[in-house]
Amino acid sequence: MARDTLTGSRIRERRVMAGLKQAELASAAGISASYLNLIEHNRRGIGGKLLLDIAEVLGVEPALLSEGAEATLIAALREAASDPKAAPVEVDRVDEFAGRFPGWAGLLSDNRRRIASLERTVETLSDRLTHDPHLAASLHEMLSTVTSIRSTASILNDPADLSPEWSARFHRNVYEDATRLAETSRALVGYLEASGDATSEASAPQDEMDAVLASAGYFLEPLEHSPDGISDLSETLGVELSADARTLLDAHLNRYASDAEQLPHEILAPKMLAGETDPFAIAGALRLSPGLVMRRMAILSGSVLDDDFGLALCDGTGTLTYRKPLQDFSLPRFGAGCPLWPLYSALCAPGMPIMRLIAQPGATDRQIKAFAYAEDTQAPALDGARLLKVHMLMVPVPFGAADEKTEAVGVSCRICPRNDCAGRREPSILSTGQ
Repeated sequence: MARDTLTGSRIRERRVMAGLKQAELASAAGISASYLNLIEHNRRGIGGKLLLDIAEVLGVEPALLSEGAEATLIAALREAASDPKAAPVEVDRVDEFAGRFPGWAGLLSDNRRRIASLERTVETLSDRLTHDPHLAASLHEMLSTVTSIRSTASILNDPADLSPEWSARFHRNVYEDATRLAETSRALVGYLEASGDATSEASAPQDEMDAVLASAGYFLEPLEHSPDGISDLSETLGVELSADARTLLDAHLNRYASDAEQLPHEILAPKMLAGETDPFAIAGALRLSPGLVMRRMAILSGSVLDDDFGLALCDGTGTLTYRKPLQDFSLPRFGAGCPLWPLYSALCAPGMPIMRLIAQPGATDRQIKAFAYAEDTQAPALDGARLLKVHMLMVPVPFGAADEKTEAVGVSCRICPRNDCAGRREPSILSTGQ
């Protein structure tokens, strides 16, 4: 049922909310109760002066009756229905449901948002509990200290006689262990309360740098035209960073300046504005490294296009060393990502361009065009280790232009709801496991 035919349903809803009987509203509007009954059941159209009169009696704006206030509710309900874990529903009647029962629709919409928020919280906490080395080290330290205190206390509680010297030593051990346990507990609480704050002492240096770059929008105007601003920019962005994070930031700024010098904004931006999104084609035309082109496209996209591009980098171990996430494509904060990503396919085939259409399960299932390429970080040596750097550029496909040949991928196995995945390496907290 189209939204513009729901005026009668809205009138009925407002009449009930106002505590008016059908005959009372009909009399006040100057029409018969039978005619109002036909209007309220959407069997007669309404407009003009009659709509104005009824709106005046109900004390609402006419547009609220003719257009409704449920557009946001309808969008939220459609989003809920698109959830791959949701039961089949009558999507074609969502407009009628929102129009006739706005209260229930609002309740479902609010619950949907609350569930989505809780799922994101669970995903984040699970990711941290599973992969965060700092959290694991803190918990291990606490358990070791508690075990030590318990062992010492059991000795002191033993009825066997202890010399005053040994008794004093054990009491001192309990005191020192308890002090260390208190300090570790305070540090752990501070780390958890920091919730990703880049300035937290417990944060990993990579996390600190990623947070600073995200707050700066990734695009650094001072380095686009001259590398002379590296020192000043490092001082500005890294004022609250740890020493290790500052080292990573300086390396990133130097690479940024070098990339901007090799592929200036004035050369790449017109190509992107013209709709060129294939980094391999651009790299071939300009005789540049595909990795360099991917980095520049990810950096410039937010400043020249409506859609931002994402970028993920990993080394030969598969560990993510750089993250520029997308709203429609999540990247794990710790550990490796989904083994189905083109990023890891490229790791197995250095020097081979890879492009695949992928999508993560979620509210939008937006299609992403992922370009991946692995290149050597240094010239290969005879019988020497081969060091690789892998890039994956993520270009969102415009809504309405999606291709059916999309490969479903996840974020990481621990927080992926897909049960039928051949690449799963550990159970998911979001699936039934069936």
